[in-house]
Amino acid sequence: MPPFTASKTNILRRFGRNRRGSAVVEFALVAPIFLAVLFAIIELALVFFASQILETVTQDTARLVMTGQAQDIKYTKEQFKDIVCAKLTVMFDCANGVSIDVRSYPSFAGVNIDAPIDAAKVFIDDTKYCPGKDGDVVVVRLFYPWPVFVPGLGFNLTNLANGKRLLTATAAFQNEPFPTPGVTCS
Repeated sequence: MPPFTASKTNILRRFGRNRRGSAVVEFALVAPIFLAVLFAIIELALVFFASQILETVTQDTARLVMTGQAQDIKYTKEQFKDIVCAKLTVMFDCANGVSIDVRSYPSFAGVNIDAPIDAAKVFIDDTKYCPGKDGDVVVVRLFYPWPVFVPGLGFNLTNLANGKRLLTATAAFQNEPFPTPGVTCS
């Protein structure tokens, strides 16, 4: 008798009833979608967390300007950046990435802020440091180009041409009354 006696229809019937390995096939179909959603959630959480850290540091350092401490000590732009960088220790490469923009205006009506990204999706680094005198309206902005790790899959957080997202934190306030030393703008 030949070693193989089962008919072709019998083999197909047995193959159709066999459920071993179906979990592996189902997982292979669902896993890419599951992993894509998981990575998108993690990426979004990291961006929100980094944005919140940047906002907190902006509020903390802006307080130095608002109370006149930065003007009293006569911080330069580099010294003010050093203070910011001392607070951004965990998730940021401060020395190579953070840009600080401090501008003063005579009133809130005079505030004019341009978009930091041009039409070609390039960051315009036109930052200045002018903390103003007492009573001036000041806008402190911090910028950081955040690397985006999962740019595809229809969920794209990038807003810069180099595949990064420009995180921006802003504080706008009126300086408190303080004795005004010589204010230098750079």
